[in-house]
Amino acid sequence: MPPKKRCNGIQLNKEIKQTNNRRVSPVKQENLEFNEDRHKNKDAEFVTLCKKLKVTDSVCDHAWSVWEMMLGSMDSVQETKQYWAACLFIAATDLGMQTFTITDVLKAADLRQKQLFDLLKLMDVNMDTISTKVNTAMNRLEKKYDVLQALFQRFEKTCGKIFMDNISKGKDGIEIKEIVRSCWVLFLLAVGSVLQMEDDLVISFQLLLCVLAFYIKRCPAAILQQPYKTASGGAGQSPATRTSRRNQGRAKPRPPDVDNILIEVLCKENACSGDEVKDVYLNSFTAFLDSMGLSASKDLPKEHELTKQYEELYLKNKDFDARLFLDNDETLQMVKTEVAQSEKTPMKSSQGEQPALIPPQTPVRAAMTSIQQLKVILSSASSQPSDVLELFFKNCTVNPSEEITNRVKHLGQLFSQKFAQTMGQPCVEIGSQRFTLGVRLYYRVMESMLKSEEKRLSVQNFSILLNNSAFHISLLACALEVVMATYGGNTFKNGSACSDGDAGGGISESDLSFPWILDVFQLSAFDFYKVIESFIKAEPSLSRDMIKHLERCEHLVMERIAWRSDSTLFELLRRSQEECLVEQAEPSATLNQPLQHNHTAADLYLSPVRPSSRTTPPDFHTSPPLPASCPSASQSKSISLSLFYRKVYRLAYLRLNTLCSRLLKDQADLEPVMWTLLQHTLQYEYELMKDRHLDQLMMSAMYAICKVKNIDLRFKTIVTAYKSLPNTNQETFKRVLIREGQYDSIIVFYNLVFMQKLKTNILQYASPRPPTLSPIPQIPCSPYKYPNSPLRVPGSNNVYISPLKNRMSPSVMTPRSKILVSIGESFGTSDKFQKINQMVSSTDWSLKRSFEDGSAPKHLKRLKFDTDGLDEADGSKSSGESKLIQKLAEMNSTRTRMQEQKLRESAQSVKKEEA
Repeated sequence: MPPKKRCNGIQLNKEIKQTNNRRVSPVKQENLEFNEDRHKNKDAEFVTLCKKLKVTDSVCDHAWSVWEMMLGSMDSVQETKQYWAACLFIAATDLGMQTFTITDVLKAADLRQKQLFDLLKLMDVNMDTISTKVNTAMNRLEKKYDVLQALFQRFEKTCGKIFMDNISKGKDGIEIKEIVRSCWVLFLLAVGSVLQMEDDLVISFQLLLCVLAFYIKRCPAAILQQPYKTASGGAGQSPATRTSRRNQGRAKPRPPDVDNILIEVLCKENACSGDEVKDVYLNSFTAFLDSMGLSASKDLPKEHELTKQYEELYLKNKDFDARLFLDNDETLQMVKTEVAQSEKTPMKSSQGEQPALIPPQTPVRAAMTSIQQLKVILSSASSQPSDVLELFFKNCTVNPSEEITNRVKHLGQLFSQKFAQTMGQPCVEIGSQRFTLGVRLYYRVMESMLKSEEKRLSVQNFSILLNNSAFHISLLACALEVVMATYGGNTFKNGSACSDGDAGGGISESDLSFPWILDVFQLSAFDFYKVIESFIKAEPSLSRDMIKHLERCEHLVMERIAWRSDSTLFELLRRSQEECLVEQAEPSATLNQPLQHNHTAADLYLSPVRPSSRTTPPDFHTSPPLPASCPSASQSKSISLSLFYRKVYRLAYLRLNTLCSRLLKDQADLEPVMWTLLQHTLQYEYELMKDRHLDQLMMSAMYAICKVKNIDLRFKTIVTAYKSLPNTNQETFKRVLIREGQYDSIIVFYNLVFMQKLKTNILQYASPRPPTLSPIPQIPCSPYKYPNSPLRVPGSNNVYISPLKNRMSPSVMTPRSKILVSIGESFGTSDKFQKINQMVSSTDWSLKRSFEDGSAPKHLKRLKFDTDGLDEADGSKSSGESKLIQKLAEMNSTRTRMQEQKLRESAQSVKKEEA
């Protein structure tokens, strides 16, 4: 039953671990001189590459071992030198002995940055040798490159608007090219000084605008274009006050010189919040200028001095040289992609006019648009409870107002402190601003929830709910997660979010992505899950992307975070078994029933088991809290536990079904057996989930059933298919908890843990009388309604209606959205409505053309496929409808007749009953 040990990669990783355990400071212990005689058994060109990069003997040996293993795992290897470079990066990172920069490697092997990332990913797919440490370094490096590449594109575009393009020098002889280079290098220094995480797009972009404002203010007016020439004239600059002059000689720094008008112009041109950029300038950028000795100077910094300082930073970090963006260096170039034809507007506004192009949604523009949309939602919200909320608080048996206010204040201080620790101390004020946005959303959603509960239950006293600390912290955490995700962009990139050390994570501690907020508030993931669905339903203005983000957070909780060893979930499961309050967390008989999504946060936090329709609902809002040890208190949590398990079951089956459809198409009968084993494990052996991942048990169940059924399905095949699924992380199968403090691959987990625990149960499936199969869970549609999703018109085949979006001010629209919206324009005469009706009701969509030019309808050309397989446009057969259209019309007519017949029969039965 155990899989054959074909795991050279695992043995290699063990060697690395042993080496790491013995080593205290490898760089200091080992002689950094390269001993060429020691490597005569290796390829001469490989040794030459090692000498060029000045690697140590240990790195050379380890890189060659990786190379030899790769040769045995891959069918063919081309571009040998490039693979050698990737092997050296892996070895140096694994051993912590990197003597070269990333740019050194790229130059030595004629590689581009993206090619290196692709090579590392390809090597990982083929031989699974990329360790957690290497994967983390690669992900961080890739994200930093993506951020700087996007910012440089915006930098180039903005500089083109700032500086005159018909002159190369100002009157004082300063070259514009030198100014641009100096500006970019100062920005790189600012990012490296202010941020601990150089891959934060929003703060980095705000710093870029600060640097641009600093340079524009000091540039000769002759080389500036409008509106920057006017804005840099000094209007809006705050004059020195008596207080500031009096304090110049003291230790306190003088008030910063910030040109508000100039920053506002820059922000307007770049669709960015002026207030946020000013705050970054005051609280972060000014301190950086002080450290550089540039605050008091009115002159432009010298490029060679900035370059020297950046050279030191670059060599220290050992990453890529971002100055090379200025030279269009090959190592940092990306493959250019043309704008897709689908991005063109489908109609011409007038005869002969070329269709307008919709600007591509760049990372910077997408981030700024998301932030603007969030601020539009919160424009009417307050950071204090509204009058409506205050009334709800007063109606409580115990008024929670003071406790809520004190809790928000305490959590705000904690949040800002942790944010600054993660991002860098100059960012403490930025953390405070984001917390304020979260508080405004928190109060707004709380009010919406309470109004909904009031309408549902016809009560106004929510004393227990509003005095429940877990509810408030969870609700505030959810609001802050929305804010953090809005500013952080795609926090689940590469499926590596939510990786913690206990569960085999590979993400750095300095990552703000989920579940960072849970760790900051020390909040139970099981408590957090209870509020997600109600939060989404209570805030209809959330964007589609944000709803998907929260739904993904819920999945992360269910698949791993809630199963941490310190989770309250295990206590609830143990208590439910000991007290026999429910027979099991989720009766298997209910799995094939629809999952009802009608529970609210109040139900999940406080309410007892839902009573039958013949009993009176208990007044759980006014009754006193029950102690945790009380049976009624345990019973009150059975709804949340049962719903949690039902969602876990459905998520687990969905993953299993996806893998089976890819790997076992010809053995469809195995899927129910695998599901039965997995469901049994989750229900009765849930301790196996402690500090592990749901997918680890799922893949182990697949392999176990294939073994007892004599199906040749290897773990490597399962893992390869699993890696192709969305939102997966290689740490799931590379680093699985074996026993306390010890991790290894999923194969070792299966042999030493899973198979040993479930051996008797697994062997039953090979007997003539196997266990009864568990019902297949019904996979429901998402309970979350995505905004602005088109809905099909009942009774039609191709007519959809999209909900009307909230009207946005033109000032917060992007160029992309402005093209699609008509503002201040009347629709037209009634004949346009008639033509639209004709177009919708017609089965021939060529009528759309007649709407444009008023000419007679022309039939669309149809494609005729000849015997040679060539596509030929054929417009000769233009009469009559196609067979497909006729068939659809017949089906529609038949359905209508059946509905009419059913209505007549219902009417006749009613008449008989009345008679």
